Amino acid sequence: MDQAGPQKHSPGTRPGECLLVQEIFTSVIGEGTSAGRPGVIVRLTGCNLRCSYCDTQYAYTGGNQTGLPELIKKIEKHKQKRVLLTGGEPLLQKPVHNLLRELNNEGHETMIETNGSLDIRPIPKETKTIMDIKTPGSGYARHCMMENLDWLKPADNVKFVITDGKDYNFSRNIIKKRRLPEKCAVIMSPAHGTMDPALLAEWILKDKLDVVLGLQLHKYINVK
Repeated sequence: MDQAGPQKHSPGTRPGECLLVQEIFTSVIGEGTSAGRPGVIVRLTGCNLRCSYCDTQYAYTGGNQTGLPELIKKIEKHKQKRVLLTGGEPLLQKPVHNLLRELNNEGHETMIETNGSLDIRPIPKETKTIMDIKTPGSGYARHCMMENLDWLKPADNVKFVITDGKDYNFSRNIIKKRRLPEKCAVIMSPAHGTMDPALLAEWILKDKLDVVLGLQLHKYINVK
């Protein structure tokens, strides 16, 4: 009887590496400086935080264990240049870094969304990091790994989700103290259904903050 040969795997991955994947779909990017551009969204399962305004609680659990070679094939089938890894919190799963490296090697434009509580240094330098700094309204303002601000690249994004004036003042103080717009693009995003975007825009203009008012496009359109 013929025996099956060794399982093939991508050069940048290790045999047996898997990620717990919640869903994969093509849509427009919802947040960050790439908002509005088409891409593949890969949502991974699991998160270490439970923010008050979380809109993806279904990604806390469940999902399917998927080997990296299989996952890369699934991503390639969407025939999109951009690939966004999100969650949940994708940095909880260590093989994510090898997935990003392989996608970069294949010519993809990669992005990863992270909640800011974990070390971003292992993220490949070619990948755009979209990092939250959690505000008091999230319930997790003390969980941000502030050292991450020293490791941001010019192509990265820092995002603050604003629920009220307290969140805005908290964010404004960090932006000014750390001179964040000199490091990378800074986004202030009104919590959908909680913070009035027009009021947030007024505050930004009054304080002359060099930030992007980031509306969550996926709350206004649902393309999957």
